[in-house]
Amino acid sequence: MTTTSPPPTIRRRRGMTEEAAIAAIDGACRRLRLPTIRALVADAVAIAQKEQLSYNGIIAELLLAECDDRDRRSSVRRVKAAGFPRDKWLGDFDYDANPTINLATINTLATGDWVRKGQPLCLIGDSGTGKSHLLIGLGIAAAEKGFRVRYTLATRLVNELVEAADDKTLARTIARYGRVDLLMIDELGYMELDRRGAELLFQVLTEREEKNSVAIASNESFSGWTKTFTDPRLCAAIVDRLTFGGNIIETGTDSYRLAHTRQRMRTTE
Repeated sequence: MTTTSPPPTIRRRRGMTEEAAIAAIDGACRRLRLPTIRALVADAVAIAQKEQLSYNGIIAELLLAECDDRDRRSSVRRVKAAGFPRDKWLGDFDYDANPTINLATINTLATGDWVRKGQPLCLIGDSGTGKSHLLIGLGIAAAEKGFRVRYTLATRLVNELVEAADDKTLARTIARYGRVDLLMIDELGYMELDRRGAELLFQVLTEREEKNSVAIASNESFSGWTKTFTDPRLCAAIVDRLTFGGNIIETGTDSYRLAHTRQRMRTTE
C-alpha cells in the first residue's frame, strides 16, 4: 500500500512581530538559497506599499527577480567555464575598420541558431583582421544563450589529445570535448601538425560531426591547410567536416591592428 504526503499548507504563526517576520524571511531565504529575494524583499515591500501592489503582484516580482538573477549567474558561469583568454564582445567590434565583415551575418550568428543546429563555423583571414575577436565574441554570445562552450588553441588541443592517448585516457578526453554544444578552436593553421596529432584532431571532429558545432579561426585559406595537415586525404576530410552545411566568413588581409598602430604613430609625430 502506498502512501502520499499531504499537500503543503500555510502554518500560521500567531503573534509574530514585524521584526520576527523579517528575521524569518531572511532565514528562510538563506535556507532555500534565494539570495536575490533576500536582498530585495525590503525594497519590494516598500514599493508594494507605495504602489499598492497586490500580494500576488509582490510575490511575482520577487520570484521573477530571483529567476532573472539565476539566469545571469548561470550565464557568467558558462562564460567562465568556456576558458576564453580574454573578454571580447561583438558590440565592441569595429566594422568600419574592417568593412569585409557583414554586420547582418554576425548578428544572425549571435542568435545561436547555428549552434542549436550543430553547424560549423570557419573564420578565415590574415592576422589582425578580427578573427579571434569574432570567435570569442560569438562564443560569449552562445554561452549567454545557454549553450555549453569550450575555447582552446589548436596546438593546445592536439597536445592534450596526444597526452591523453599516451595515458590511455583518449576516449574519455574525446567524449568530454564531444559533450559541449560549441567547441571553438583558435589559431588553426599557425603550426604544422604531425600525422598523429592531425589524426587525433580528426577524431574529435568526427565525434562532433552533424551533432555539435565546431568553430575555428585560421590565418590560412583552405588551399593552404596542406601545410598544417601534411596528409592530403586527411586534410581534405578535415576541411569537409569543418565546412559541410556551415558558415564561412573571410575577414580579409588588411590588419586592423597594424593600421591602428600606424595611425597612432602618425598622430604622435
